[in-house]
Amino acid sequence: MKSRKLPGTTQANRGMGLERLLDMTNNAYRNRGQADVNKRPTPVKIQKRLPTGGVVGFLEKASTVDYDGTYRRRSLQFEAKSTKIATSFAFDNLHKHQVEHLRRSLRYGAIAFLIIEFATRHETYFVPAPVIITAWDEMERGGRKSITYDHIREAGELIKPTNGVPLDYLVAVDKWIEIETQLASASV
Repeated sequence: MKSRKLPGTTQANRGMGLERLLDMTNNAYRNRGQADVNKRPTPVKIQKRLPTGGVVGFLEKASTVDYDGTYRRRSLQFEAKSTKIATSFAFDNLHKHQVEHLRRSLRYGAIAFLIIEFATRHETYFVPAPVIITAWDEMERGGRKSITYDHIREAGELIKPTNGVPLDYLVAVDKWIEIETQLASASV
């Protein structure tokens, strides 16, 4: 059966299912005392309210990333994206200011990453910010305008549900912290 685009389905709301899963995940983390992670509100300037209850407005300024929080005394900064393309993650899903925010966050010691859902594959990956930033920088020098699924699968970590947590991305964060610790020890 051929899928069709539903009315109102846009790039901005395609990841709403992913967002709901992350909200449930973050609530579970908070309830267990593991981490405090929140969805950042998008700064919108409302121009007028419609009689139907809707609003007309515009983005006041470029947002940074979707989520921020604290885990193991470290700042978490991440963007969550969903794609229907099974073979790659296109950079038109990201904005330069988001990549720059991830870059700055890393500089100040945050754990920065993307959570990328491959909707048609029913797979979601933790992808460390350095992987995204490196590929983004290559794109800006004329390289690929996407990261292949295979590269994400190799450089990232498949996120699975565990112990009642729908998208237990902290398992991948813990692995990333371990890698950072090993790299820091090796450079001393």
